[in-house]
Amino acid sequence: MTDTLLHIDSSADPTADSVSRRLTARFVRAWRERHGTAGYRHRDLSATPVAPLTAAYTALGRRVERAGFVPPAEVPALIGDPAERREWELTLPLVTELRRAHTVLLGVPMYNFSVPAALKAWIDRVTFPGAFTDPDTGASLLSGTRVIAVMARGGGYGPGTVRAAFDFQTPYLRAWFGNLGVDPGRLHLIAAELTRVDVLPRLAGLEHLAADSLAAAEDALTELARSAA
Repeated sequence: MTDTLLHIDSSADPTADSVSRRLTARFVRAWRERHGTAGYRHRDLSATPVAPLTAAYTALGRRVERAGFVPPAEVPALIGDPAERREWELTLPLVTELRRAHTVLLGVPMYNFSVPAALKAWIDRVTFPGAFTDPDTGASLLSGTRVIAVMARGGGYGPGTVRAAFDFQTPYLRAWFGNLGVDPGRLHLIAAELTRVDVLPRLAGLEHLAADSLAAAEDALTELARSAA
């Protein structure tokens, strides 16, 4: 079976200024060397933002929850009005992309200690009741999905640093993917730290640590891209 890669970028910066975009691009190049281009899909959440949720989305979601584990194919029968239909039309393509992917690659810069709003909007929309649950068994349809989140942080937030407690990015992504049923062993959270060492005076003298962190992230991503999903 052909492996499929869903590549999602969320940085507001262009590639020239974005560490997360450059790192995800590095993974994609290595992945294509092994798998080719046929199964590749890219979504840029900054260039094409996901619409925020409306009351119609939540109304439809509650109706689906009351019906139990309803697969996406059966959701249209529960739609109550044109506004709900529009919300479902915005949601279904994103859910379908995620369900079909063998590997999910996320570019996640740290904004205000967490994830960008553009990524959060995508997360909110795809987290539709029952979308990733097997209606017959109740098991997660994402248990076999491999997820690689590439996190770029301007400062240092690793274990033992002064700002370690300010990292709401890592636990959030771990909790969300875990709640969707992604196997913890298939979730890879890779961080490049001190990425703004060249512009923030308070980081002066840490250039070697920034270089080491970036190199480690690059090596980890290359290895993951070339390994079997």
